[in-house]
Amino acid sequence: MSEKYKIRDHEVLYFVTFSVVNWIDVFTRTLYKDILLESLRYCQQQKGLRTHAWCIMSNHVHFIFSTQQGKELPNIIRDFKKYTSSKIIESIQNNPEESRKEWMLWMFTRAGKKNINNTHYQFWQQSYHPIALYNNKMMEQKLAYIHDNPVKAGIVLVAEEYLYSSAKSYAGSVDVLLKIDLIE
Repeated sequence: MSEKYKIRDHEVLYFVTFSVVNWIDVFTRTLYKDILLESLRYCQQQKGLRTHAWCIMSNHVHFIFSTQQGKELPNIIRDFKKYTSSKIIESIQNNPEESRKEWMLWMFTRAGKKNINNTHYQFWQQSYHPIALYNNKMMEQKLAYIHDNPVKAGIVLVAEEYLYSSAKSYAGSVDVLLKIDLIE
């Protein structure tokens, strides 16, 4: 990871995006989105992750994260990506309704062979380029970007209508899928 994209200051918020290798549309199924949410909840409760905004799209996810004092965000992200990668691939393998199973596993295997850090499959693209949000303008811009993603993709007309996003929380509704720390 280049020096430009390293997490240095653990007191600030970070905008991160995790993308599936080859932009494969994995998160079209609720089962795989639920694995992400379950892992995020675990990281919040057990590892000190603070989630300020989120959105799950079909082939990538956006977040604004920080951590509780003394917790290392890169370590949490590493564990999150490793766990979700293995769990989602396992779910794809065991899902009798997954019509794209063979193709997806072939693509993940192919990506894994190109990466010396993997033994077999690679699910997430290697980098996530954290961007420190040092001021309100940057925070507002990234928050709008995250929440407008489903609108720009034509999934919903209004951001807060999208179930797999924190937009509804920022509009005043309770987010039933994931606890978030609103940016004030």
